[in-house]
Amino acid sequence: MPEVHAWISLSDGVRLAVTLYLPETKPPWPVILEALPYRKDDLTASYAPEYRRLCDEGNYAVARVDLRGTGSSEGLAIDEYPAQEQRDLCEVVAWLARREWSSGAVGMYGSSYSGFNSLQVAVERPPELKSIIAIYATDDRYTDDVHYYGGARRALDLIDYPLYMVAMNALPPVPPVFGAGWRSAWRERVERLEPWLLRWMEEQIDGPYWRHGSLRPGYDRIECPTMIVGGWADGYRNATLRTFAALKVPKRLLLGPWSHASAESSMPGPRIDLVPEMLRWFDRWLRGSANGTDDRLPIEVFVRRSTRPAPDLDTVAGEWRFEVGWPLDRIRERSLPLDSASGRRDHDVLEVRPDVGVAAPMWCAGHLPFGQNLDQRRDEAYSLVYEWPVGTEGLEILGYPRLQVRVRSSAPVAFLSAKLCDVFEDGTSALVSRGFSNLTHRNSHADPEPLVPGEPIDVSLELDATSWVFEPGHRIRLDLAGTDWPNLWPPPEPLTLNIDTEGSRLALPVVSGQPPIDDRPAYQPSRSGPSEADRREAETTQGDATGARGASDEADRPGWRIEHDVLGRETRVVMEAGSKTDHGGGATSTERYEGTAGVSTEDPGRAWVRGRSAFTLSWPEARVSTEARLSVESDAREWRVNLELDVTEDGEPKWSRQWRRTILRRFA
Repeated sequence: MPEVHAWISLSDGVRLAVTLYLPETKPPWPVILEALPYRKDDLTASYAPEYRRLCDEGNYAVARVDLRGTGSSEGLAIDEYPAQEQRDLCEVVAWLARREWSSGAVGMYGSSYSGFNSLQVAVERPPELKSIIAIYATDDRYTDDVHYYGGARRALDLIDYPLYMVAMNALPPVPPVFGAGWRSAWRERVERLEPWLLRWMEEQIDGPYWRHGSLRPGYDRIECPTMIVGGWADGYRNATLRTFAALKVPKRLLLGPWSHASAESSMPGPRIDLVPEMLRWFDRWLRGSANGTDDRLPIEVFVRRSTRPAPDLDTVAGEWRFEVGWPLDRIRERSLPLDSASGRRDHDVLEVRPDVGVAAPMWCAGHLPFGQNLDQRRDEAYSLVYEWPVGTEGLEILGYPRLQVRVRSSAPVAFLSAKLCDVFEDGTSALVSRGFSNLTHRNSHADPEPLVPGEPIDVSLELDATSWVFEPGHRIRLDLAGTDWPNLWPPPEPLTLNIDTEGSRLALPVVSGQPPIDDRPAYQPSRSGPSEADRREAETTQGDATGARGASDEADRPGWRIEHDVLGRETRVVMEAGSKTDHGGGATSTERYEGTAGVSTEDPGRAWVRGRSAFTLSWPEARVSTEARLSVESDAREWRVNLELDVTEDGEPKWSRQWRRTILRRFA
């Protein structure tokens, strides 16, 4: 099977680097496209086996493109998902359809970043784009993405994807691919680089910036058949059900137990081989094959059952099931009044502790050190806890739990965290779903309003979409807190929350009755496992394609530590990982990630994150390194951002840059 490195010339003269995987059969062939900013020729060269499988097993031409200004492509990478990117990719789709070996039908697919841009290009409706598969992608860049959640800034994520994209975007084109002039292109990249994360931190409320690239609410803009793949342990699970329900095109939803990692290697599993499922979908819509896709029920969901928590959970209990559509006709809302919970009073008072949340540290964990949730009892010691018996029959929920609650705050800016848990008979508390609200955003993410201290407000808080079967004899638990740190930045000042239990309730989407058919979905088993290198193994947050790929030595093993400085009255979470990969032909890549998030246990306004991301690429022509270091510190009024970048060639300093910003907190 030939692999061809080629150039796609765009209308403005910029050239994009593409690797083409072409079948050995006689053309024409339909084309499958994936486009990413994560460097196809080195840092994500491990993705190639999947492209070869799509080519060999499916008889498709497959194209992997470096986006503008990334990898070996020309131009500058000015931001994630800019309008120029959608224009570029529409031209790429047309270019692929015009090749002499192409059938003229193009499909797009990808996980996270490339799932996002598959949706975004589908919105543009290029006539050659016949179908897409969006894996772990979102419909709303403000409410369900790596930047904000519930109107609050994400914290721990700052040391991951937002930081390492600074170091990655400062890397040069690959010399053997780009050819002469790679150093001048490299210089332009570094000298004109503007870190994306600065804009993300300044854009604190919803508005035109976040609406661009967001499918929600204009789902009818997509006209091509769409397959959605999601995971219950992935950060983008909310968008899967919303998007599926709203699309008016042929559609399929495959919703598994997975984290932000390949369905073949995810922790947790069960794991499956996703390639045959993608080929079945593309065969139907790029070739018109009568392969039974139209006769299959459109939703395949993994129903999770009570499973004890573990940071490196291998497999969650449960089973696969077909469903007819969404929302399910079989869902009945069950109301659990807070004043009916065991041992509660009319009014519950909570002195907000800033470090509550460490038992569930990252919203979108993919691979270690970003693992799964711990036993929640550590956080519950500093939360308001409400509890109800499950009963002798057990209880299944599927969808979005919702909390209706009356709250009073002692401060004008306050947060409310809600966690739904499954309590085992021995007291173990497993996280089922979480929700969060910056209460100043209670009416609008675009127009926040301060609270009046002491004045009650009614809050409707939707928790994350979930599937869970509570076993007989277990207990349903609701934890309320004023922080979800280090997942989110804590509130600006000490505060007290008062919960009025009378009239407040938790509403659960309870499944009743029998499934529409007795048959269960069946998939080919995974070819690999969580300990083996995998094309998506590096993903951690939003398309984060460069995390740990398996430690090369003891020093590179992932690290995840929770530290409490008793006398310093500070809690810290420390994360670290690294890897080294030999690409053959004298080319290697080394990656290192380190980060710490800290918060005062007395003053939530005093919080910080510090991180370091570093890459070294070696070719026969040169050895280059980039290192980005980030410090973000806060008080009640502002964030102070310091970002530094160092670039070297053959061990000698080449360029250094620094960015400093002071950003006022806007009701955050």
